[in-house]
Amino acid sequence: MKQMTSLRILLTASILASTTAAFANVTLPALITDNMVLQQKANAALWGWADPGEAITVSASWAKTPVKAVADAQGNWLVRVPTTKAGGPYTLTIQGKNTLKISNVLLGEVWLCSGQSNMAFPVTKRPNSGSYTGIINAEEVIPKANYPTIRMFTVQTKTGDTPQSDVQGNWVACSPQTVGDFSAVAYFFAKEVQEKTHFPIGLIHSSWGGTPAESWTRKEVLEQDPDLQPILARYERGLTTIEQDRETYKAQLAAYQQEKAANPNTPRMPPREPVGPTSNKSPYKLYNAMIHPLVPYTLKGVIWYQGESNVDRAYQYRKLFPAMIASWRADWKQPDLPFYFVQIAPHRTGNPELREAQLLTMQTVPRTGMAVITDWGDSLDIHPRNKEVVGHRLALWALAKEYGSKNLVYSGPIYHDMKVENGKVRLNFEYVDGGLVAQGGPLRQFAIAGPDSVFVPAQAKIEGKSVVVWSDQVKQPVAVRFAWREVPKPNFFNAAGLPATPFRTDKWRTSTQGKL
Repeated sequence: MKQMTSLRILLTASILASTTAAFANVTLPALITDNMVLQQKANAALWGWADPGEAITVSASWAKTPVKAVADAQGNWLVRVPTTKAGGPYTLTIQGKNTLKISNVLLGEVWLCSGQSNMAFPVTKRPNSGSYTGIINAEEVIPKANYPTIRMFTVQTKTGDTPQSDVQGNWVACSPQTVGDFSAVAYFFAKEVQEKTHFPIGLIHSSWGGTPAESWTRKEVLEQDPDLQPILARYERGLTTIEQDRETYKAQLAAYQQEKAANPNTPRMPPREPVGPTSNKSPYKLYNAMIHPLVPYTLKGVIWYQGESNVDRAYQYRKLFPAMIASWRADWKQPDLPFYFVQIAPHRTGNPELREAQLLTMQTVPRTGMAVITDWGDSLDIHPRNKEVVGHRLALWALAKEYGSKNLVYSGPIYHDMKVENGKVRLNFEYVDGGLVAQGGPLRQFAIAGPDSVFVPAQAKIEGKSVVVWSDQVKQPVAVRFAWREVPKPNFFNAAGLPATPFRTDKWRTSTQGKL
């Protein structure tokens, strides 16, 4: 018995000693490691964990004076390291009871790249993915992708019931050997920004296919807004019937697969899997695991490509999307954090109301911008493969607004106001740089309505900086809509070749309004 007791004491002492030793060492989040990019000309956040009360010293090879901190009662520490202009490579040394050295650090521009599958879509085809078929010009792009100062940190996909402290991933320099796994939109965005500015670019890529915006939104934001509370209520109700719903889903999926085998071009979409407690579609759980751990890494801005998974409740997106943006800005304590996003592409599952919600976000939320890609959609493929045009149009916003590129046209025409003139409607636009253009023939996809709210196809022509719209069927026009459909194929551009966003002049009730 004495031998057993002595053995237990020795084992306990050994475990305590190893635990204490592990905790005593200064540790860092996955983001802070070799090959990282820190935001230039900023007070860049660096943080980690140590013993409570442990003194931490951070020395940067570009700075003469180290920065010091003391770990709090929970062992957390944070410093703000002043960074100089873009350059490198540099080293960072973090010293507490142990010493950590981080090599090949660059100072440059750091962008968070997030959203769903169109942001996750890689440069090269991903085997057995079905959806990720690679960009249309991969064979041309990959051999030329020798940009060692463009670096991407890809966050491993994960859900979390509560806010997490760290992620999994590592910084990878861009080369022909690595670029295939990069987010294609993020890569093309970074490539163009770097070619114009010559700054190193750090891309933190955190996205997951098939996910709604509420998955990326902090729980408290959803709880505190009456218009967003139904998201949580719907999720909680679904948990009570999840087993039954899964059985129903299996039957529906089998029927769909049988139909698709008989008719590969069936227009019917596959059934949606029920949202369980570990689903990536659960509200707030991707925020917990894939966004919260990135705070407070200092950013230049955010690029975002998402919205397809919110088309069923597009009207709600008017409130949800701006709320998510505001909460991210609050988390990072960067109230003016630039946030540039992509309007969803034409697709048979699309919804013009979602595009309108995105347009309204751009028009009402400061320091936001929207890349319109109605000219590059695919009615049968929700993942348009020309990601270069997407990255380019996002880069136009960043270059014009963040990097001082003067006389750069960064947006297509955006509806401003209307006036009824002798049975016709004159529409005025912003962003008409160089004039308005109808590509390939007369303007198309305009519709007009009278007081009965019935829209009919309309004729339209450009007159200077305006568009005049009319129809012989509507003698008293009161409203106009443009490209207001699931799969718009408009030909309305400005002289810079940027497409006009779909819009409507009316405020009549829409199909998803009131849908919770």
